[in-house]
Amino acid sequence: MIYFCPTPIGNLKDVTKRTLEVLESVDIIAAEDTRITLKLLNNYDIKKKMISYHKFNEKEQSERIIELSYENDIAIVTDAGLPGISDPGEVLAKRLIEEDIEFQVLPGPNAALTALVLSGLDTEHFMFYGFLDSKSSHRKKELTGLKDFPFTTIFYEAPHRLESTLKDIYEVYGNRRVSISRELTKMYEETKRDTLEFFVNNFEAIKLKGEFVIVIEGKEEEVVEVDIEKLLKEKIESGVKKSQAVKEISKEYNIPKNDVYKVSLEV
Repeated sequence: MIYFCPTPIGNLKDVTKRTLEVLESVDIIAAEDTRITLKLLNNYDIKKKMISYHKFNEKEQSERIIELSYENDIAIVTDAGLPGISDPGEVLAKRLIEEDIEFQVLPGPNAALTALVLSGLDTEHFMFYGFLDSKSSHRKKELTGLKDFPFTTIFYEAPHRLESTLKDIYEVYGNRRVSISRELTKMYEETKRDTLEFFVNNFEAIKLKGEFVIVIEGKEEEVVEVDIEKLLKEKIESGVKKSQAVKEISKEYNIPKNDVYKVSLEV
């Protein structure tokens, strides 16, 4: 069996009991960075054979993992969080499905969802986007395609790009509420909430340490005031029957038919 195992995003105590049981039971652990995974394993006194599986070798290593899986149980782990989410794992999952090889994904720590709840923004509907392009011109193009999205959007960002990314988001999105989290689950975890305009003009308010999660509110629907009485009069004067005018206005402006009908009684 191949197991995709989530690892702590900061606090080693956040690893699940099930993940520890799997790491203890498998024959091989495929790790994004074996040095980082070794810290977790040493903390729980787990000693296993490890191989590297990262974004620069995941295509070749996916094939090797498939070969090894015929005689071994294998755990896939990344440095932090769930494999395949802005981390190596997606390529392997696709290949396993293509080869009709069964695998299991264990639930566990996730920085995006943790930051989303901390943000206080809408959690009913949201989109996780992950990392934007590192080049500003490409990043703005991505953001332009996302700016009209009505739901909360979650981005990951590295500290050295945070300022330029926030400026680009502000330029494309305009001023919106934003929550910026860093060092999640660690001793110096911090979440700051304000507007994009505030952070662009007061960037020093953010301490540049650790990986960042940016959570931005979705675009609010523009409320368009419709003068129903005026529209009815215009249609009636143009020769449209009142009953038909009610139907047309209701459909064109997405207004409940009863609301238009009530106004029509006064026209």
